[in-house]
Amino acid sequence: MPPPLRVAPSLLACDFGRLAEEVQAVQEAGADWLHVDVMDGHFVPNLTIGPAVVEAIRKASRVPLDVHLMLDHPEQYVKPFVDAGAYYLTVHVEAQGLRNEAVLLKTLATIRSLGAKAGLSVRPRTTAEALTPYLGAVDLILVMSVEPGFGGQAFMPEVVPKVRALRQRFAGELEVDGGINALTGRAMREAGANVLVAGTYVFHAESYRQAIASLREE
Repeated sequence: MPPPLRVAPSLLACDFGRLAEEVQAVQEAGADWLHVDVMDGHFVPNLTIGPAVVEAIRKASRVPLDVHLMLDHPEQYVKPFVDAGAYYLTVHVEAQGLRNEAVLLKTLATIRSLGAKAGLSVRPRTTAEALTPYLGAVDLILVMSVEPGFGGQAFMPEVVPKVRALRQRFAGELEVDGGINALTGRAMREAGANVLVAGTYVFHAESYRQAIASLREE
């Protein structure tokens, strides 16, 4: 049996001028986790936040922080983000600094040794097979269903078979991020995903509670 369904609103789409209020509001609306996107302007063409902001989110939150590092060299930032409050810390298999299998395995082990859960992410065009050497070293797999870097993109249906294939081989948290709404979220759940990341769909909705509830509907 897969783990329970979890909804993780992506704070990338929130009003950063009211960050603590947004954190509180989305938790009260039923969020299981808070998804935090960290981008360096190199691995993806966008810049977002660092450990200091993650620490501020942690102080305002009462649910786990799911921190997604879209960085060329995430291995250099593991401890700062764990210290800041990441419960799940996810790195990319395609990251420049992790293209050596031994370095990637060491990075995942370091995340766990510091007390966080280790996650590994893949871009839409990266195959499920790229994760094979690491399945026993991770607690979470994050499948991107858009090209990472910006919110509000359209869901890429070609990732559905990848999610299905990974669920057949991986019993941990299987997360999807990108273009998730009630319809695409249902398709992802049917393929085996149990963690739905939704940014624009939640934070641009009139009711955060209704948006989150719709991601759980059968």
